Amino acid sequence: MAVLRITGAPETAALMMSLVVLSSPLVQSRDTPELYLYQRRSTCYESNGTHRFLEQYIYNRELYVQFDSNSAAGVFVAVSELGLLTAKNWNIQKEFLALRRSAVDTVCKHNFELDEGFTLQRRVQPHVTVSPSKKGHLRHHNLLVCHVSDFYPGHIQVRWFLNGQEETAGILSTNPIHNGDWTFQILVMLEMTPQQGDVYTCQVEHPSLDGPVTVEWKAQSDSARSKMLAGVGGFVLGLMAIGVSFILRFRSQRGLMN
Repeated sequence: MAVLRITGAPETAALMMSLVVLSSPLVQSRDTPELYLYQRRSTCYESNGTHRFLEQYIYNRELYVQFDSNSAAGVFVAVSELGLLTAKNWNIQKEFLALRRSAVDTVCKHNFELDEGFTLQRRVQPHVTVSPSKKGHLRHHNLLVCHVSDFYPGHIQVRWFLNGQEETAGILSTNPIHNGDWTFQILVMLEMTPQQGDVYTCQVEHPSLDGPVTVEWKAQSDSARSKMLAGVGGFVLGLMAIGVSFILRFRSQRGLMN
Protein backbone atom coordinates (compact mmCIF):
# COMPACT_ATOMS: atom_id res chain seq x y z
CA MET A 1 0.00 0.00 0.00
CA ALA A 2 1.27 3.46 -0.92
CA VAL A 3 0.50 6.42 1.30
CA LEU A 4 0.69 10.07 0.29
CA ARG A 5 0.47 12.41 3.26
CA ILE A 6 -0.68 15.96 2.50
CA THR A 7 -0.47 18.00 5.66
CA GLY A 8 -3.38 20.22 4.83
CA ALA A 9 -6.62 20.63 2.89
CA PRO A 10 -6.94 19.03 -0.56
CA GLU A 11 -7.10 22.34 -2.42
CA THR A 12 -4.21 23.87 -0.47
CA ALA A 13 -1.38 22.39 1.61
CA ALA A 14 -1.56 20.52 4.94
CA LEU A 15 -2.20 22.73 7.86
CA MET A 16 -0.95 22.54 11.41
CA MET A 17 -1.34 25.63 13.53
CA SER A 18 -0.65 26.62 17.09
CA LEU A 19 -3.13 29.34 17.89
CA VAL A 20 -3.13 31.77 20.76
CA VAL A 21 -6.57 32.11 22.27
CA LEU A 22 -7.70 35.59 23.22
CA SER A 23 -8.44 36.12 26.89
CA SER A 24 -12.16 36.61 26.54
CA PRO A 25 -14.71 35.69 29.23
CA LEU A 26 -16.27 33.16 26.86
CA VAL A 27 -12.99 31.38 26.27
CA GLN A 28 -12.07 31.41 29.94
CA SER A 29 -15.44 29.98 30.89
CA ARG A 30 -14.76 26.96 28.62
CA ASP A 31 -11.42 26.29 30.32
CA THR A 32 -9.60 26.46 26.99
CA PRO A 33 -5.80 26.57 27.43
CA GLU A 34 -3.88 29.63 26.33
CA LEU A 35 -2.16 27.55 23.65
CA TYR A 36 -3.99 24.90 21.70
CA LEU A 37 -3.37 22.84 18.60
CA TYR A 38 -5.72 22.69 15.64
CA GLN A 39 -4.67 20.22 12.97
CA ARG A 40 -6.12 19.42 9.56
CA ARG A 41 -4.54 16.31 8.06
CA SER A 42 -5.20 14.93 4.57
CA THR A 43 -3.92 11.51 3.50
CA CYS A 44 -4.07 9.57 0.24
CA TYR A 45 -3.90 5.76 0.16
CA GLU A 46 -3.33 3.51 -2.86
CA SER A 47 -3.68 -0.25 -2.96
CA ASN A 48 -3.80 -2.30 -6.17
CA GLY A 49 -5.05 0.63 -8.21
CA THR A 50 -7.71 1.67 -5.69
CA HIS A 51 -7.38 5.16 -4.18
CA ARG A 52 -8.72 6.58 -0.95
CA PHE A 53 -8.82 10.15 0.38
CA LEU A 54 -9.05 10.70 4.12
CA GLU A 55 -9.25 14.15 5.74
CA GLN A 56 -9.19 14.41 9.53
CA TYR A 57 -9.58 17.35 11.90
CA ILE A 58 -7.92 17.19 15.30
CA TYR A 59 -8.21 19.48 18.31
CA ASN A 60 -5.61 19.01 21.05
CA ARG A 61 -4.88 15.44 19.89
CA GLU A 62 -8.59 14.57 19.75
CA LEU A 63 -9.96 13.52 16.36
CA TYR A 64 -13.41 15.10 16.19
CA VAL A 65 -14.53 15.07 12.54
CA GLN A 66 -13.40 13.46 9.29
CA PHE A 67 -14.21 12.89 5.62
CA ASP A 68 -13.50 9.47 4.08
CA SER A 69 -13.93 8.90 0.34
CA ASN A 70 -14.51 5.19 1.06
CA SER A 71 -17.69 6.07 2.93
CA ALA A 72 -20.80 5.48 0.85
CA ALA A 73 -22.44 8.57 2.35
CA GLY A 74 -19.70 10.89 1.02
CA VAL A 75 -20.11 13.41 3.85
CA PHE A 76 -18.23 14.62 6.93
CA VAL A 77 -18.77 12.39 9.95
CA ALA A 78 -18.45 13.42 13.59
CA VAL A 79 -16.03 11.21 15.49
CA SER A 80 -16.66 12.83 18.86
CA GLU A 81 -19.29 15.08 20.39
CA LEU A 82 -17.11 18.08 19.57
CA GLY A 83 -17.53 17.36 15.83
CA LEU A 84 -21.35 17.10 15.71
CA LEU A 85 -21.98 20.76 14.94
CA THR A 86 -18.95 21.03 12.64
CA ALA A 87 -20.03 18.06 10.52
CA LYS A 88 -23.56 19.39 10.25
CA ASN A 89 -22.37 22.85 9.08
CA TRP A 90 -19.85 21.51 6.54
CA ASN A 91 -22.26 19.01 5.01
CA ILE A 92 -24.66 21.79 3.96
CA GLN A 93 -21.89 23.74 2.19
CA LYS A 94 -22.18 22.23 -1.29
CA GLU A 95 -18.97 23.63 -2.82
CA PHE A 96 -16.91 22.78 0.27
CA LEU A 97 -18.27 19.21 0.27
CA ALA A 98 -17.83 18.82 -3.51
CA LEU A 99 -14.11 19.59 -3.20
CA ARG A 100 -13.68 16.73 -0.74
CA ARG A 101 -15.65 14.31 -2.89
CA SER A 102 -13.49 15.09 -5.93
CA ALA A 103 -10.19 15.01 -4.02
CA VAL A 104 -9.69 11.25 -4.56
CA ASP A 105 -9.30 12.04 -8.29
CA THR A 106 -7.87 15.57 -8.32
CA VAL A 107 -5.41 15.01 -5.47
CA CYS A 108 -4.80 11.29 -4.85
CA LYS A 109 -4.83 9.79 -8.34
CA HIS A 110 -3.23 12.88 -9.88
CA ASN A 111 -0.29 13.03 -7.46
CA PHE A 112 0.14 9.27 -7.44
CA GLU A 113 0.69 9.29 -11.21
CA LEU A 114 3.19 12.15 -10.90
CA ASP A 115 5.13 10.60 -8.02
CA GLU A 116 5.04 6.91 -8.95
CA GLY A 117 8.08 7.10 -11.25
CA PHE A 118 10.54 8.30 -8.59
CA THR A 119 8.98 6.55 -5.59
CA LEU A 120 7.40 3.12 -6.17
CA GLN A 121 9.27 2.49 -9.44
CA ARG A 122 12.60 4.00 -8.37
CA ARG A 123 15.49 1.54 -8.19
CA VAL A 124 19.07 2.17 -7.00
CA GLN A 125 21.52 -0.74 -6.82
CA PRO A 126 23.40 -1.31 -3.54
CA HIS A 127 27.15 -1.14 -2.96
CA VAL A 128 28.47 -4.05 -0.88
CA THR A 129 31.70 -4.23 1.13
CA VAL A 130 32.89 -6.86 3.61
CA SER A 131 35.52 -6.37 6.30
CA PRO A 132 36.24 -7.48 9.89
CA SER A 133 35.30 -5.02 12.61
CA LYS A 134 38.85 -5.13 13.98
CA LYS A 135 42.21 -6.45 12.85
CA GLY A 136 42.77 -9.78 14.50
CA HIS A 137 44.47 -13.14 14.23
CA LEU A 138 43.04 -16.45 13.14
CA ARG A 139 41.11 -18.44 15.75
CA HIS A 140 40.19 -15.24 17.59
CA HIS A 141 36.58 -14.15 17.96
CA ASN A 142 35.65 -11.26 15.69
CA LEU A 143 32.77 -9.62 13.82
CA LEU A 144 32.63 -9.69 10.05
CA VAL A 145 30.71 -6.68 8.76
CA CYS A 146 28.74 -6.59 5.53
CA HIS A 147 28.05 -2.92 4.76
CA VAL A 148 25.33 -2.47 2.14
CA SER A 149 24.91 1.16 1.13
CA ASP A 150 23.18 3.58 -1.23
CA PHE A 151 20.21 1.40 -2.22
CA TYR A 152 16.52 2.10 -2.86
CA PRO A 153 13.86 0.98 -2.03
CA GLY A 154 14.53 0.07 1.58
CA HIS A 155 13.48 -3.59 1.36
CA ILE A 156 16.60 -5.77 1.16
CA GLN A 157 17.75 -9.27 2.14
CA VAL A 158 21.29 -9.94 3.36
CA ARG A 159 22.50 -13.49 4.09
CA TRP A 160 25.80 -14.94 5.32
CA PHE A 161 27.53 -18.11 4.07
CA LEU A 162 30.58 -19.94 5.40
CA ASN A 163 32.29 -22.21 2.88
CA GLY A 164 29.06 -22.39 0.90
CA GLN A 165 26.79 -23.19 3.85
CA GLU A 166 24.33 -20.56 5.08
CA GLU A 167 24.94 -19.17 8.56
CA THR A 168 21.84 -18.38 10.63
CA ALA A 169 23.30 -17.99 14.13
CA GLY A 170 25.37 -15.13 15.49
CA ILE A 171 24.01 -12.55 13.06
CA LEU A 172 23.46 -8.95 14.16
CA SER A 173 21.80 -6.37 11.97
CA THR A 174 20.70 -2.76 12.02
CA ASN A 175 17.43 -1.65 10.51
CA PRO A 176 17.71 0.06 7.12
CA ILE A 177 19.08 3.55 7.81
CA HIS A 178 17.81 6.58 5.88
CA ASN A 179 20.67 8.50 4.28
CA GLY A 180 18.48 11.55 3.67
CA ASP A 181 18.89 11.41 -0.13
CA TRP A 182 16.29 8.75 -1.02
CA THR A 183 18.78 5.94 -0.34
CA PHE A 184 19.38 3.54 2.55
CA GLN A 185 22.24 1.66 4.16
CA ILE A 186 22.40 -1.34 6.47
CA LEU A 187 25.03 -3.18 8.50
CA VAL A 188 24.74 -6.97 8.87
CA MET A 189 27.40 -8.50 11.13
CA LEU A 190 28.40 -12.13 11.62
CA GLU A 191 30.10 -13.38 14.78
CA MET A 192 32.97 -15.61 13.71
CA THR A 193 36.16 -17.35 14.77
CA PRO A 194 37.98 -17.60 11.43
CA GLN A 195 40.11 -20.64 10.52
CA GLN A 196 42.80 -20.71 7.86
CA GLY A 197 41.20 -21.01 4.41
CA ASP A 198 37.62 -20.22 5.52
CA VAL A 199 35.62 -18.31 2.92
CA TYR A 200 32.84 -16.06 4.20
CA THR A 201 30.30 -14.74 1.72
CA CYS A 202 27.82 -11.90 2.10
CA GLN A 203 24.89 -12.33 -0.31
CA VAL A 204 22.57 -9.42 -1.06
CA GLU A 205 19.18 -9.59 -2.78
CA HIS A 206 17.36 -6.38 -3.76
CA PRO A 207 14.60 -5.36 -6.22
CA SER A 208 17.13 -3.32 -8.24
CA LEU A 209 19.25 -6.41 -8.99
CA ASP A 210 18.69 -9.08 -11.64
CA GLY A 211 20.17 -11.64 -9.27
CA PRO A 212 21.95 -11.90 -5.92
CA VAL A 213 25.25 -10.03 -5.44
CA THR A 214 27.96 -11.79 -3.43
CA VAL A 215 31.16 -10.48 -1.85
CA GLU A 216 33.72 -12.87 -0.32
CA TRP A 217 36.18 -12.53 2.55
CA LYS A 218 38.89 -15.17 2.99
CA ALA A 219 40.51 -15.97 6.31
CA GLN A 220 44.32 -15.83 6.02
CA SER A 221 47.14 -15.88 8.53
CA ASP A 222 49.48 -12.92 8.77
CA SER A 223 52.29 -14.94 7.15
CA ALA A 224 50.09 -16.02 4.26
CA ARG A 225 48.93 -12.45 3.80
CA SER A 226 52.53 -11.22 3.82
CA LYS A 227 53.52 -13.83 1.24
CA MET A 228 50.60 -12.83 -0.96
CA LEU A 229 51.52 -9.15 -0.73
CA ALA A 230 55.15 -9.99 -1.45
CA GLY A 231 54.08 -12.00 -4.47
CA VAL A 232 51.95 -9.17 -5.77
CA GLY A 233 54.80 -6.73 -5.17
CA GLY A 234 57.23 -8.96 -7.01
CA PHE A 235 54.83 -9.30 -9.92
CA VAL A 236 54.45 -5.51 -10.16
CA LEU A 237 58.22 -4.99 -9.98
CA GLY A 238 58.68 -7.58 -12.71
CA LEU A 239 56.24 -5.76 -14.97
CA MET A 240 58.07 -2.49 -14.30
CA ALA A 241 61.43 -4.07 -15.17
CA ILE A 242 60.07 -5.43 -18.44
CA GLY A 243 58.65 -2.02 -19.27
CA VAL A 244 61.93 -0.22 -18.56
CA SER A 245 63.86 -2.79 -20.62
CA PHE A 246 61.48 -2.32 -23.52
CA ILE A 247 61.83 1.47 -23.40
CA LEU A 248 65.67 1.31 -23.31
CA ARG A 249 65.74 -1.14 -26.18
CA PHE A 250 63.39 1.02 -28.22
CA ARG A 251 65.57 4.10 -27.62
CA SER A 252 68.77 2.26 -28.56
CA GLN A 253 67.22 1.09 -31.83
CA ARG A 254 66.18 4.64 -32.67
CA GLY A 255 69.75 5.80 -31.94
CA LEU A 256 71.18 3.26 -34.38
CA MET A 257 68.72 4.33 -37.07
CA ASN A 258 69.72 7.98 -36.69
